[in-house]
Amino acid sequence: MDIVQKIRERKTSLGIEFGSTRIKAVLIDDSFTPVASGSYTWENKLENGFWTYSLDEIHKGLKSCYADLKKDVSEKYGETLTGFGSMGISAMMHGYMPFDAEGNLLVPFRTWRNTTTEQASAELSQLFRFNIPQRWTISHLYQAILDKEPHLAQLEYVMTLSEYIHYLLTGTKIAGVGEASGMFPVSDCQYDKRMVADFERLIADKGYNFKIGKIFPEIRKAGESEAILTESGALILDESGDLLSGIPVCAPEGDAGTGMVATNSVKSGTGNVSAGTSIFAMLVLDKALDNYYDEIDMVTTPDGLPVAMVHCNNCCSELDAWINLFSDFCRVAGIEKDKSELYEILYKNTLNAPSDCSGVTAYNFISGEPVVKAEDGRPMYFRNADTTLDTASFFRAQLYSSMASLKIGMDMLFEKEAVKAELFSAHGGLFKVEGVAQQYLADGLGTPVAVMKTAGEGGAWGMAVLAAYLQESDISLPEFLQNRVFAEMESSVVAPDKDGTDGFNEFINRYKSGLSAEKILGEI
Repeated sequence: MDIVQKIRERKTSLGIEFGSTRIKAVLIDDSFTPVASGSYTWENKLENGFWTYSLDEIHKGLKSCYADLKKDVSEKYGETLTGFGSMGISAMMHGYMPFDAEGNLLVPFRTWRNTTTEQASAELSQLFRFNIPQRWTISHLYQAILDKEPHLAQLEYVMTLSEYIHYLLTGTKIAGVGEASGMFPVSDCQYDKRMVADFERLIADKGYNFKIGKIFPEIRKAGESEAILTESGALILDESGDLLSGIPVCAPEGDAGTGMVATNSVKSGTGNVSAGTSIFAMLVLDKALDNYYDEIDMVTTPDGLPVAMVHCNNCCSELDAWINLFSDFCRVAGIEKDKSELYEILYKNTLNAPSDCSGVTAYNFISGEPVVKAEDGRPMYFRNADTTLDTASFFRAQLYSSMASLKIGMDMLFEKEAVKAELFSAHGGLFKVEGVAQQYLADGLGTPVAVMKTAGEGGAWGMAVLAAYLQESDISLPEFLQNRVFAEMESSVVAPDKDGTDGFNEFINRYKSGLSAEKILGEI
């Protein structure tokens, strides 16, 4: 069956993801291959002390992104898009959108980027004995209570961005379990009953009687949703009226969940690492952690398994700065080398360095790094005075540095919680040069690392796959991904090398010893 016939017969699924800088829509066919896409670029704004996107911009972005997708279908296949087999909405997780009984937004959308909830985050973490990050919805709500914000007098319900878009399109207030786990701690696919009771007692003493079960959306696992696109929702998405109602819509998810799906990392023991400007790892667990750690966030997969997440602010920016320096040297010396070639040369040359980087230690902190308790960032390096400095050892240290804080956070899981990992799937700019950073990550984490040969379309593609699962949920989500979605997708896998692991550990020992100097430098 050709693609045109699949579009006509709705053998397709649509995923739309609201990212921090771009809204993207991806239409896939029944082989999970992207057949069309659309996008809309936007930026958050700092208004009255909060990072936000206006409701007008949210609506405009949704409509414009869908219109761009519709145009792509028309130009590629000569078809007017009138429907698809299923669809789903994803967005940057967390944040705070409070509404009154009439559906009016009471304060502008407060995004994940805001760091205005430090007091609430600390008090709730202590109360629950569970790490509650500042960006979580419950932190925003409790901080509003602490600050006695006047909008609370009209508060009827609270949503995240993906849940709000889902509600616009379907009229139902539900959340995928992964998204819900970034609002309030989740246990057994419900808001944790003990913590709910603790929270409600806490705010009752402050004069508030909000009930989490009433003001937060109901939770659904992947494959569980009775929602459909309404007539009014179809007109919101496509003002021309071409889009027909009645399309099944899966539960909305966050970008963490769609990232897990897009990298086939939803089975216990599997994880994914995303490395660009920042770097984070998510590892699927078979049970909740015994203790809580400030450095580790706990969320869930889209089907409800617990996930430990380590997020670090710094990854490739300092590496890129050094590449730019060498590029500038080439320009001054009259040598023609484009940057992609420099990355290839300098990264691969690090394989010639000793695994301990000849005593070179580097810190890539452009900004603060909470995982290692560094409040302010200063790029820094030092070396043993009796060693020879060469480009191979120096750049290997820079590559180690890009994942060092992540390793420290993950080592807490491995050592203090005896957590086991079978495989990490890695993606992002750090891994574009084949086999280099991938090997060092495997050495650092002591776990095989896969890099997929065929990248999907990121989170929007992952959301489209979750929407497709709504139609085929006769098997578990891990089985669906492994046996149907990723069965023929090529990937390269490297295993840890003992010499590499030993050398990385020597580097980390020096790295930890020098952190006090890095922190002092950050204060100067």
